Amino acid sequence: MIKAGVIGAGGMGAVHIKNLHQNEHVQLAAICDTNEALAKQQAELYGSAYYTDGSTMLEQEPLDVLYVCIPPFCHGDIEEQAAAKGIHLMVEKPLGLDVESVRHKVKVINESGIIAASGYCLRYLDTVAIAKDFLKDKKIGMVRAHYITTPVPTPWWRKKELSGGQLVEQSTHTMDLVRYLCGDITRLYADMSLLLMQDIPDLDIPDVGAIQFVLDSGAVGHMQTGFIQFDHRSGIEIMGRDFRVVLDGTTLSIADKEKEVVYRSKTDFYKDLTTALIDAIRNQDPSLVLASYEDGFKTLEVTLAANESAETGKPVLIQQ
Repeated sequence: MIKAGVIGAGGMGAVHIKNLHQNEHVQLAAICDTNEALAKQQAELYGSAYYTDGSTMLEQEPLDVLYVCIPPFCHGDIEEQAAAKGIHLMVEKPLGLDVESVRHKVKVINESGIIAASGYCLRYLDTVAIAKDFLKDKKIGMVRAHYITTPVPTPWWRKKELSGGQLVEQSTHTMDLVRYLCGDITRLYADMSLLLMQDIPDLDIPDVGAIQFVLDSGAVGHMQTGFIQFDHRSGIEIMGRDFRVVLDGTTLSIADKEKEVVYRSKTDFYKDLTTALIDAIRNQDPSLVLASYEDGFKTLEVTLAANESAETGKPVLIQQ
């Protein structure tokens, strides 16, 4: 049995706790949250120990894997602590808010030999797998992407110093799919503004943004991000000569001059993320993880570069 611990019992943490509990190869050993009532509630529900301090949990529990599901501003060095003990990792996005500190974590994790995943769950969609297979021998010319949604009520999400802004904390899922399906981004230019949602208390992040980018293949792309709507829409359109691949939410359509085929997702991508990681640990096969920690860092690097471009008004080259 794989002994698992989770830091962060609310939001996505609760989703991962449930999926870990349901995995036949996992013993959900411990749950940690600074909100003691929440930690205790979740622990009693799933028969686990509970803690309010992550470092204490790592000292007292012989864990095989740790899920880090807390906001990006409060990770500290918990990843390094886990790596030093040989504990495998799943770290929710975004991995942090500072490129150099997360780059250091990547180095420590790689040197430790543990398997480390990031929370880019959309890579586990069945429809994304179909799209990736279709595109493997195709030359992409242009990409259009968007993540347009409603405001998030969480107080820390509204502050750039705590969340990094919507692109870094939320729309990053779509940017990660661009990288996963189309290749690395080498150059970008971004414009972002707070235009319409100034009435939200303590909000200092842009509510609209546009990012123009170039892929390592030379293909060009554009992404829109914002939270000025009453509903949620996200997707990617990938175009080459005489073909078009469109992900609208989780639904995929592939079109050429002859036909269009539509695929509707039937998978639980959150559950599949955990299944892949647990199988990777059991078989010592990191290739089963579709979104590694290092991949998560590369997506973070792109979104933080977009913030830099929006602040300076200049294009940014992405380090490869």
